[in-house]
Amino acid sequence: MKLTNESVQIELKNGTIVAGTIVSVSPNMNTTLRNVKMTIKYRDPTSLDYINIRGNNIRYYVLPDSLPLDTLLIDDTPKLKDRAPKKEVPSRGRGGARGGRGGARGSRGGPRGGRGGPRGF
Repeated sequence: MKLTNESVQIELKNGTIVAGTIVSVSPNMNTTLRNVKMTIKYRDPTSLDYINIRGNNIRYYVLPDSLPLDTLLIDDTPKLKDRAPKKEVPSRGRGGARGGRGGARGSRGGPRGGRGGPRGF
């Protein structure tokens, strides 16, 4: 990740402000910070070695002004080549994709009666 070892400030949805150095960020935006100073709303700041913040609790990140965003926002990951396209299978007509009559699923097409006895008993 490009922002590893950058000092950031994170504001959470509950108003807490967390400042520290990024260790990792997951695809769900779960963020791990080290050397943390956490200020809970209306309380004194607290210092922590590490903190892990769940991504859906984050309101926004405050990045340092010295960060070159124009170079960081360029996607330089190698792109994978497309695989050979799959051949299209011709359609099976009306209802063919769902199994048709008498399939194992659904309630249509089976024998009549409740439990299979002579009169449904």
